[in-house]
Amino acid sequence: MSLPISRTRDLAIRRAESAPQRAFAAIGLVALVLPLLLLLFLFGSSLVDAWPRLDWSFLTSFPSRKPESAGILPALVGTTCLMGLTAVIAIPVGLGAALYLEEYARPSRLTALIELNIGTLAGVPSILYGLLGLEVFARVLGMGRSLLAGACTLALLLLPMVIMASREALRTVPPSLREASYALGADKWRTLRGVVLPMCLPGVLTGVILSLARAIGETAPLITIGALTYVAFLPDSVHSEFTALPIQIFNWVSRPQAGFHVNAAAGIIVLVALMLLLNGVAIWLRARLQRRIYW
Repeated sequence: MSLPISRTRDLAIRRAESAPQRAFAAIGLVALVLPLLLLLFLFGSSLVDAWPRLDWSFLTSFPSRKPESAGILPALVGTTCLMGLTAVIAIPVGLGAALYLEEYARPSRLTALIELNIGTLAGVPSILYGLLGLEVFARVLGMGRSLLAGACTLALLLLPMVIMASREALRTVPPSLREASYALGADKWRTLRGVVLPMCLPGVLTGVILSLARAIGETAPLITIGALTYVAFLPDSVHSEFTALPIQIFNWVSRPQAGFHVNAAAGIIVLVALMLLLNGVAIWLRARLQRRIYW
């Protein structure tokens, strides 16, 4: 008779111990589902409002004072050029800084101070980067309200995230691979170029593309440096004035006409589609590069 009683006691103890775990899992599930439902509701309501304007003419037309004929072509081209130029500036600088801090820098007070500042800058509000870009790039360096000034400002915003993502990717490479390369006679640079960088490239690219997906929706830095809200031309150089999708959406939302609010909802859908496209590219690149490395 003692065996069934002991089993019953053990089951009761296990149930009592698992009750907090089940409660914590339920709280975590609610915390996951509620934001997703809110996001789906907001996206669905925007899609319903934007559906009458989501056509090819909306993507290929210039802004207009008439909401039914206004389009987002300059904003779409400006956003594409801005993200491309931002990536050209931020990726080499961020990856180079990560390589130096992770592979070459010796532990010291200066290195610790740099790492502390990088972690702090990652949490600085974007409006402060806009003020910095306005003073340094637009005024001191004389770039004005150009595409290059906007790209440099967004590159400053992305640099902490690119550096941290690159350093985390570099740490995933096993030390045994470095030691095997050294044993074959390769120096440090050849080891980094031929072994470390190809192994950590999926993580680096994923972090960079996700950072760009965040920057594509930033409005405050662009407004601060003076990006235009109404542009009836396409940028023809890095010194040209420009607009971007968040600026165009902000301009339409501030208009009193209901037609411009429909255009703003359509612009939001296009912006969300671009962000999802960038995230999809990041996932695809990561999977493809990982298969190439391990196979």
